[in-house]
Amino acid sequence: MILYDENSVELIRQTLMVTLKIAVPLLTAGMIIGLLISLVQSITSIQDQTLTFVPKIVGVILIAILLLPWIIGSILVFTAEMLQLF
Repeated sequence: MILYDENSVELIRQTLMVTLKIAVPLLTAGMIIGLLISLVQSITSIQDQTLTFVPKIVGVILIAILLLPWIIGSILVFTAEMLQLF
């Protein structure tokens, strides 16, 4: 199958949509955890910059593990749709 301009644009659009769909929950979790840690830091007057990184990393990893079946399913559906085009 020859990829024409409109097919290429649609393929890129679908790829970006799947990427955003997968990334948004992880980024949101990191943002919420960072906000909560910043709130705790301002309440307790602890201004250690490294304090925010560990909870964010742990939180995002835990959310990624919990969402792993959904992430894999989304990628598999997208891959199957793309393979049907060729």
